[in-house]
Amino acid sequence: MNTAAMPAQRVVDGYSINANLSEGPFFFDGCDTLVKLFRQRCQELGPRIAHREKDYGIWLAYSWSDFYEHARLIGLGLAALGLKRGEVVSILSEDNKEWIYTDLGVQSVGGIASGVYTTDSASQLRYLVNDSDSRFLFVENDEQLDKYLSVKADMPGLARVIVYDRDGLHGFSDDKVIFLDDLYRIGRDFLKANPNRFEEEIAKSRPEDTAILVYTSGTTGPPKGAMISHANIMCSITGALLTLPVKENEEQVCFLPLCHILERLITVFEPIGLKSTVNFAESPETVFDNVREVSPHVFTAVPRVWEKIYSRVTIMAGDSTRFGRWAYRQAVAAGKKRAGHLENGEKVPLATAAAYAFWDFAVLKNLRRMLGLDRLRRGTTGAAPISPDLLRWYRAIGVTVLEGYGMTESSGVISLNLMDDYKTGSIGKPVPGGEVRIAPDGEIQYRGGNVFKGYWNKPEKTGETIVDGWLRTGDLGRIDNQGFLTITGRAKDIIICSGGKNVSPSEIENRLKFSPYISDAVIIGDRRKYLTCLVMIDQENVEKFAQDRRVPFSNFKSLCAAREVRELIGGVVEEANREFARVEQIKDFRLIDVLLTAEDDELTATMKLKRSFVEQKHKGLIEEMYGQPAR
Repeated sequence: MNTAAMPAQRVVDGYSINANLSEGPFFFDGCDTLVKLFRQRCQELGPRIAHREKDYGIWLAYSWSDFYEHARLIGLGLAALGLKRGEVVSILSEDNKEWIYTDLGVQSVGGIASGVYTTDSASQLRYLVNDSDSRFLFVENDEQLDKYLSVKADMPGLARVIVYDRDGLHGFSDDKVIFLDDLYRIGRDFLKANPNRFEEEIAKSRPEDTAILVYTSGTTGPPKGAMISHANIMCSITGALLTLPVKENEEQVCFLPLCHILERLITVFEPIGLKSTVNFAESPETVFDNVREVSPHVFTAVPRVWEKIYSRVTIMAGDSTRFGRWAYRQAVAAGKKRAGHLENGEKVPLATAAAYAFWDFAVLKNLRRMLGLDRLRRGTTGAAPISPDLLRWYRAIGVTVLEGYGMTESSGVISLNLMDDYKTGSIGKPVPGGEVRIAPDGEIQYRGGNVFKGYWNKPEKTGETIVDGWLRTGDLGRIDNQGFLTITGRAKDIIICSGGKNVSPSEIENRLKFSPYISDAVIIGDRRKYLTCLVMIDQENVEKFAQDRRVPFSNFKSLCAAREVRELIGGVVEEANREFARVEQIKDFRLIDVLLTAEDDELTATMKLKRSFVEQKHKGLIEEMYGQPAR
């Protein structure tokens, strides 16, 4: 601990932090880097549970001591194999305990951890490894190893590849490939000869050191590696404590890719700072089951997940008895009435409070228990816009979901709504120590201690993104007289109709996605006479709709082609149109009849549609809506 350089401190909930958050360096409990704080937490908490993971259907617990020991063996094993300070190590794996062991092991010995999405192709892996100058690559299993092997000759800078899981690889041999247990053995041998080396390397860490690389999605060009420093991370942990803290020993569920800055912040950084317990979902497909099993106290998800929970409840309510449907409607209505008063800062009338208490006891409490949200103190959402109507529905059923805003280049969060200071439809107020301004052209710009160092080996791009200390977000927005920030659109996504009217598509798209039958939507209309829409239906709910009405279909393509399905979506579009001005109304739509997954170019790993890819791939459908032959 370097107390000589430590700024004035104050204590919040038992944690000591900077008194002036607008100035660095950032100290949290006397530590100015994540790895120093990691070591301190592991020494302090020792046998307490740090995280859980399922093995053959059983939740197994792992302590803070386990966390430290495995991270130490990985870090020392890499040091023994030649990893030097400032060199990059890439990780290609689904979320699991080994991911975070590698992350902290690499950082502790001065390396830089860089995640690779498991949905990335072999060619994308090659680009990321070469662009980051990675010296080592960790892969989860034989499937991910195959990606490396197919482009092995094109990645000459790699010294070693380490495989976590041996299954399916017994007898496999390659001159550059070893397994995780081999690395643990190398680390143990190195530890015996150098018993203090790991702690010495941690002590060398400095706030300005790059801790991690997080690559952008690459929708507007090749992905860029954002350099996130230890100072950035410590600033983000401090911001979490002051805004939406996770309490000591509270349970979380990790399921978003750890490559993504949001999940990294929630699952790795914050638990180290605030001592919470992380539960790793078995896979993104099982997240709803895992949430029911864990019943977390806090849960962070992208809008697609919150939308899916809502659509499941809506369909389930529709399948209940006549009395059940009536009771559900009454309960939600009572919840919305109460939530409306709270949102307006008004005292809830006694009759309204009594009605809500009755319906909460009779219906809503059981609903939350069934969803695994019965212990949920707070939900958060980010990474993409979410419908305000959806947030109001969650408040109506007794679940608080708060919307925040951030980006890779801000090391996580720029602004967010708080439990006692929120405005539905906004993205909240700037985090403590951060400052937001609206540029003359309407762009949101941000300045704070969590603004990244720049792009790896791309100073020109860095200079375009950080101007005079301000981060250019590329998003358009406004700030009201209460200080709440609202995004009005993405600068590159603004549609300018042929009549000159500017239209932001996100609000219309969010209204459509509130329907349980629509998974995603892309509004089209730039330089055209009217707006149209490409719609991706919710497979599960639309299939059930078709089965209940005996609509014949054999696959997803034929489901989208069914007249009854097109009429169903047409009704949703017509209902949404009533809420918008004539120039903002959708005149025609088409269904994307291919079921998209994160492996497809149209979707990011966090299940956001890439507008440019969608428009390019489905150009024929678009031209058809404007009466032009596909070219």
